[in-house]
Amino acid sequence: MNSVAGPAQGRAMRIAVVNNFFPPRVGGSAHMAASLAAQFAAAGHEVLAITAEYAEAPAEEERDGYRVVRLPAVKMPQIGLSIDFDMSFASLRPGNWRRLWKLLDEFEPDAIHLHGQFFDLSWLAGIWARRHGVPALLTIHTLLISDNKLYGGVFRLLDAVLVRPILAYLKPRYVLLDKLGVDYCVVRYGTSDANSEYFPIAVDTGHFAKPVTKDVRAEHGIGDAPLIVSLGHVIPLRNRLPLIEALPSILDKHPGVRVVVVGRVYHDAFLKRAAETIARCLALANEHKIAINGTCADRLHENGLKSDPLAVRWVRDAIRLTHALNTRVLLLPFFGKWALQTDAEKQYTGDALRDLAPEAEKAGVILGLENTISAEDNVRIMDRARSKNVLVYYDVGNSTNNGFDILKEIRWLGRDRICQIHLKDNPNYLGEGKIQFAPVMAAIREIGFTAWANLETDTKAGSTVEADMRRNLAYIKGL
Repeated sequence: MNSVAGPAQGRAMRIAVVNNFFPPRVGGSAHMAASLAAQFAAAGHEVLAITAEYAEAPAEEERDGYRVVRLPAVKMPQIGLSIDFDMSFASLRPGNWRRLWKLLDEFEPDAIHLHGQFFDLSWLAGIWARRHGVPALLTIHTLLISDNKLYGGVFRLLDAVLVRPILAYLKPRYVLLDKLGVDYCVVRYGTSDANSEYFPIAVDTGHFAKPVTKDVRAEHGIGDAPLIVSLGHVIPLRNRLPLIEALPSILDKHPGVRVVVVGRVYHDAFLKRAAETIARCLALANEHKIAINGTCADRLHENGLKSDPLAVRWVRDAIRLTHALNTRVLLLPFFGKWALQTDAEKQYTGDALRDLAPEAEKAGVILGLENTISAEDNVRIMDRARSKNVLVYYDVGNSTNNGFDILKEIRWLGRDRICQIHLKDNPNYLGEGKIQFAPVMAAIREIGFTAWANLETDTKAGSTVEADMRRNLAYIKGL
């Protein structure tokens, strides 16, 4: 039996860190195991990390002063359980039992730190430690619980008939990271102060002293907007649905808030909730006989398509949502600092649209350009995009304010190059400003345009949206 000796006894220890999860796999358990191994090594201890193979990571490597060995493993399929993520088990591969025990025989650890109470490597290394009289720590990371009654019952059964008896044989000292874990382990595994240590997870402030390598706000176009960061893989146990359901209330108090989820998506219930929201919108539109005649990629007011790579991502998302709403026209705005001004910006936009066009065509979505440039310049962008699904979203107010002859432009563009039209003369009521709408409507009829023309009109102070919309609509209908 190995004697336990540490720095107090005047020599370094040999410590084995065992976890099925280990970098480059992303996750709290993996990074905690790697961080501890690095700190053990930095303190002068000899460290061996044993884990399961992952992606293209090497079978063996030296990192941060310690050795890592990755054993061949079998990846568990995702079947919808509350802990459903990419778990791999090494015990199912022939020869791994002997190989693991041989590694430990040769390393002769003074202590073993196991991670995960239901991982096979923890069990196998724990068995070796029990037989050789080597003390073992076991950190509990993930709890076998589920809101689903069926899964919850299965997990309780597994804990009772499999995990607890194995842990009773291994007799590790438990490391518990939060109050929920303490209460869980007392009930499920019979832990107590006599065989456990409570170490609440803390933030390693040393990481904040390191140079910044990634600007998440800039990468995702968040700017100075309020930000909620949700850490951890998306699994049924952490499905983010409460966060999604709370967002309307959060947005009421913090308009413009953004949410960034840091982790992989193994369970897409929150994405399905978005689909349910779309279905609800469609049902309400049908119930109240409201036509959804288009959408707008509003994020382009923050990340413009003329130069910001993020804009392409937003347009792709908007194409998908527009298709899901069973409508065809997606308005792409170019205003403010994102207004098209130079030939280079117009060419960049045409190239970006050429890349986006195949997705739009496949989805049956028209990308409508609304901006401050001439009809001729818009057609040059359309020609560069080389797609029948890139058209002009003609706004008579914008074009008038920028000095263009709207009657001439409408006739020159014709019905085949216009997807929809905005009618407005803000801040005036229609027919009471500088735009003469009788000839505008005549030009629209002349080209045979029969698609949607939308009122984008202001509401006067002291009035209401409903009242002013009725007034402007009545005026247009009268023409």
